Amino acid sequence: MSPRIALGVGMLLASLACQQQPAQPQQQGAAPEKSRYFGGAPDGKLHVYFFDVGGGEAALIISPKGNTVLVDSGPASAQSHLVNRLPELLRRELDLVVLTHPDPKHHGALDAVIKRVGARRLMEPQLPDTSSAYDALLTAVGSRGVRVFSPAPSSTAPQEPVRLTLEEGVNLTVLWPRAPAEPLLTGAPDGTGANAANSIVLRLTYGDTSVLFAGAARAETESHLLGLGRLVPATLLKVASPGVEGANSQAFLETVRPQAAVLSGDDSLGRDPKVRDVLARLRSSSMGASTFRTDVNGEVHAVSDGKQFELALQRPSPGEPSSARHIFPGEDPRPPLVSTVKPKPSPPTAKTPPPAVARTEPVRAVEAPRDTSARVSKVVEVDDLPPARRGSRTVEAPETPRATASVPMRGGYVASRHKRIFHKPTCRSARLIHEENLLTFKTREEALKTDRQPAGDCHP
Repeated sequence: MSPRIALGVGMLLASLACQQQPAQPQQQGAAPEKSRYFGGAPDGKLHVYFFDVGGGEAALIISPKGNTVLVDSGPASAQSHLVNRLPELLRRELDLVVLTHPDPKHHGALDAVIKRVGARRLMEPQLPDTSSAYDALLTAVGSRGVRVFSPAPSSTAPQEPVRLTLEEGVNLTVLWPRAPAEPLLTGAPDGTGANAANSIVLRLTYGDTSVLFAGAARAETESHLLGLGRLVPATLLKVASPGVEGANSQAFLETVRPQAAVLSGDDSLGRDPKVRDVLARLRSSSMGASTFRTDVNGEVHAVSDGKQFELALQRPSPGEPSSARHIFPGEDPRPPLVSTVKPKPSPPTAKTPPPAVARTEPVRAVEAPRDTSARVSKVVEVDDLPPARRGSRTVEAPETPRATASVPMRGGYVASRHKRIFHKPTCRSARLIHEENLLTFKTREEALKTDRQPAGDCHP
């Protein structure tokens, strides 16, 4: 049974900026603690590092004031590289980790990375039917005090985008998924058991410049976002699933129309005919995008002053001098593109079953009264979380497990609205269900009528 919970962050997730804690005075005679971080002081520019992690995904965002986001952590084979490379770039623990998809290529090195550099929060897509290994990983991460949450829109304004503000003027907007406000996309599960069409898709903006992190998006994801009109041009594109049939369609690329695209992969990347097709579409005369590959160029470092991105390569492309500069302005200098491609209709979405029991007076642990008079929309501060809510996928502490206040401790059955199983109220896993996701049933038959199955750990 997967001990997973969604900690809704609401609309317009706000400032991830944090103040570095003052150093504690060192006791006399004590050996100096070896530093874990060696990064330089913030330089007022946005930095994005696309790491060379072989057949996987990992990128680090550093805001102009030094706030940090790690987007995916690469496969297990990248552990050695990342636990050495990240401390060179960080000045403190990571402010946020985003796991775009529960695939080992996206999270295999996470445990080692967090042990080495630490992290304050982790956002993941909260997909059903993930592997036990993935659930165990998140449980271990949460037990170290990392706050785990999903990109759920606010229940009070479900149509508003979920936006994470790194600092004033630097934002990460979650384009997909948007459950439970919008049902997840249907589609064939990938090798991890989860549907890659519901991978997290992010748009990073700073001034006139932007980066689209497509995660592990598939053709279904692209078609859905195109149909809803949520895709807009981006300066840079982190290409998703370049070797997957149907991904990176002409309609998708023409809408995003990046000036530069970065592909991650190992030595097999250049031999894949599907990858060659994607590169051809990006480089076509109508698109004219520059392409960079981590298997060829190594680490790609993009720096923005809000007006343009400049890319520095660990290794130059074949035939290119090492002194070559790669500059991409925020305001696209290319002539407008006239497209003849019409997006396909949006694919069907999975049906979200209605709650078996009506919920009254719902409580969102992350929402607190705020003064919104000077804002267009409400803002939810992630730091408003009470200390007891840390690690949404874990027990509070092994020695003091605490039940969610809404879980009835005698009689009945309970379930999470995001899971297809139900529990006894006294089950250990039932104690992990967050209040806003809790469903209650008076009888076992009532629970079975919602197409849920008895949990395998407590056999209700």
